[in-house]
Amino acid sequence: MTEDALAYVNERGLGRLAEKMGIEILEFTIERAVARMPVEGNTQPADLLHGGAYVVLGESLGSMSANLHAGKDRLAVGIEINATHTRSATSGYVTGVCTPIHLGRTLTTHEIAVTDEQGRRCSTIRITNLIRDL
Repeated sequence: MTEDALAYVNERGLGRLAEKMGIEILEFTIERAVARMPVEGNTQPADLLHGGAYVVLGESLGSMSANLHAGKDRLAVGIEINATHTRSATSGYVTGVCTPIHLGRTLTTHEIAVTDEQGRRCSTIRITNLIRDL
């Protein structure tokens, strides 16, 4: 993490939902953001990680990354998100790696690959954010 990016995350925080879900940032730059989230406490009744939990991890990473790119006095807001779940996590942690697909002046698009502790992809999330002046 660069000092500026780390200061940005510490200043803004991840939001109450992400904090309740136990999401923690491991790396954070404009080019790559990484976070992990525990499976325990974020499951559906069948004890699988809830599909919505994958999306919260992805949106948290994608939106924070878009806001870092947007810069001071601008705000990135999500306008579209989709997810494809390909495997179920049942224990441990999942890790999301967020990389930009497009970093424009008014739109950003990021892909977030979420893997289990064995490195198997569980979900692929894509988010588009609109950047607005405050």
